[in-house]
Amino acid sequence: MFTLAATTPEGENNLFPAAWSLMIVETALTNYLRRKYKNTLNFSAFEHVPDPLPRRDQKYLLYVHIPFCEELCPYCSFNRFELDVPLAKRYFRALRHEIKMYRDRGFQFDAVYVGGGTPTVLPDEMAKSLSEIKSEFGVTRISLETNPNHLTSDVMAILKQAGVNRLSVGVQSFDDSLLRKMERFHKYGSGDQIKTKLSQFMGFFDTLNVDMIFNFPSQTKEMLENDLEIIKEIQAEQATFYPLMVSNVTRQALAERFGSISYRQEKMYYEIIISQLLSEYSFGTAWCFSRKRHMIDEYIVDHDEYVGAGSGSFGYINGACYANTFFVEDYIQTVQSGKLPLKAKKDFSITEQIQYDFMMRLFGSRIDLVCAEEKFNGQFKKSLRKEIALFSLLGALETDHDEIKLTNRGRYLWVIMMREFFTGVNNFRDLCRGIAQKRP
Repeated sequence: MFTLAATTPEGENNLFPAAWSLMIVETALTNYLRRKYKNTLNFSAFEHVPDPLPRRDQKYLLYVHIPFCEELCPYCSFNRFELDVPLAKRYFRALRHEIKMYRDRGFQFDAVYVGGGTPTVLPDEMAKSLSEIKSEFGVTRISLETNPNHLTSDVMAILKQAGVNRLSVGVQSFDDSLLRKMERFHKYGSGDQIKTKLSQFMGFFDTLNVDMIFNFPSQTKEMLENDLEIIKEIQAEQATFYPLMVSNVTRQALAERFGSISYRQEKMYYEIIISQLLSEYSFGTAWCFSRKRHMIDEYIVDHDEYVGAGSGSFGYINGACYANTFFVEDYIQTVQSGKLPLKAKKDFSITEQIQYDFMMRLFGSRIDLVCAEEKFNGQFKKSLRKEIALFSLLGALETDHDEIKLTNRGRYLWVIMMREFFTGVNNFRDLCRGIAQKRP
C-alpha cells in the first residue's frame, strides 16, 4: 500500500537526518499517493447500479448532502450550485423521499451528518428533513454544517429544535485579507464580526466546531498564529484545521487567482497548530482538536459504513463505494420515479477494504486489533504486515496490547495521506460535475 513513511523529529534516531531529505520523502509520498488514489477512485462508468442491501442488525451513519450555496467559493470542490429557491424546495422533498426508500430497504441509522454546499440555506426545509429522520429512525446524534452568515438567533433556534447536537461553522480564517482573497469577506463579514458571532453561540449546542484552513496561498505564519489565538480566546469547543485540499481543476483556477499551492510550509504550519492547541485540546483526528469527546467532521473515521443521500453524495456499504448523480434535476426525477439515484459504484477488494480501514482508523489515532481481525476474518494484520513493520520501524506507529496507535511522529504522515485521499475524491467530484453540466 505504502512505500514511504513519516519523518522523524530532531533529537531522535532519524533515518533521514537532513532537512532536504525529509522534504524529498514527503514530496515522494505525496506523488505516490496521488497516483494511487487516482487508480483507487476509478469508478465504473455512469450506468445502472444495483441497490445496496444492509447488513443484518447494523446501524449506519446517514450522510446528507445539500448542494446549494448563496454564492460559490472559488477553492471548493464539493458538489454545489448557486441557490435557486424553488429548485431547492423540490430538492428537499426528493431528499426526504430518498431517505424513506432506504428505510423501506431495511437500513437503520444511528447518526446523521449533513454537509454541503450550505445545509442551512433553507432552515425550515432542513429542520423538516431532520425531524422526519428522527421520527423514522430514532436518531439522536446530528451534526450539521453552516456558514457564519447563518449564525443568527432565529436559525440557531430552528436547528436546536430540530435536534442538532453539533454545528460545524466554515470560517477558514479570521484574517480579513485572506477572507477577501477567498471571496468570503463580503458574504460573511470581517474576522472580528465572525469571532463575535461564534462567541455568541458557543455552548448553545453540545458542540460548536470551527472549521479552519491552513496552507492557503499567501497565508503567513503570523496569520495562522493569530487564528489560533482567536480559537483559544473564544474557547472554541472544537476546531478542525484542514490542509488546503483542492482538485486538479480547482488547483489551476486557484493558482491563476491567488498563487500556486506549495507544500513546503505545510508541515511547519501543522506543527504550529499542534504546539498552540494541545495544551487545551486533545486529538479527535490528526487535524481535529476537541476539548472533550465530540462527534467529528470525519464521520468516516467513527463509522465503518455509511449511506449517502442527496445529489453528489457518497456511500460506503458492504465494501463498495456508491455515488449519487451530481445532476440535481436528474436526482429529483430519479427519486420521484421510485428509484435510488445511484449512478456510479466501485467495488473494493478485501485487501483494499483492509487498507482503507487501516488509514481511516489510524487517522482517528488508534485501531482495535481484536475488532479489526474479527471484521476481516483474521486477515487484518497478515495483509498489512509490511506496512505495520515499516511504519513501526520509523516510529509512526506503536503497538499496545491489542491496539495499534498513531504516534506524534506519525501524525503529519497521516495528514498527507488524508489530504491526498480527499484530493482524489475531489477529482472524482469534478469528473461527475463535468458530466452533469454537459447534460441537456
